[in-house]
Amino acid sequence: MRRRRLLGLTAAATLGAAAGCLGTGDGGGGDTAWPTGTYADYETTTVTVESPEGDSRGSVTAAIADTGDKRILGLSDAESLPEDGGMLFVYDAPRDSLTYVMRRMSFGIDIVYVDGDRTITRIHNAPEPGPNEDGEAQRYPGSGQYVLELPYEWTDRHGVEVGDSLVFEL
Repeated sequence: MRRRRLLGLTAAATLGAAAGCLGTGDGGGGDTAWPTGTYADYETTTVTVESPEGDSRGSVTAAIADTGDKRILGLSDAESLPEDGGMLFVYDAPRDSLTYVMRRMSFGIDIVYVDGDRTITRIHNAPEPGPNEDGEAQRYPGSGQYVLELPYEWTDRHGVEVGDSLVFEL
């Protein structure tokens, strides 16, 4: 009896360890590949958000949208965005007036405007468009040289604020 219980415990521990190594596949542990689909060939960069004191608030792998066509498409062809994924829109110079819309979006995102010094100037939590809406009416203004799109309310979950900065390489 004791041997059978010991074998059962050993088998359970082995299965538990194997499951832990495989991960959950839910994206929570950073195991979801991004970018995918339309965006699979985009260049990527790791973007880290830092407080003014230099403390990391979190990082994502961002697909880089650095051409007019890529910026217009945005995330419109994506079905979702993993918790550790994003899109970084890059302009040649700072822009005084930018407006991002939720065109054909099926999920909400955060829209983060960033100046030429990579300091966050504005944050919008943009929910997904409602039924029978195409997202064109959902307009989010700002200014900057970069715009970072993140999963909906990521900035809230990570304590990101205006005045924080982005660290990334292009």
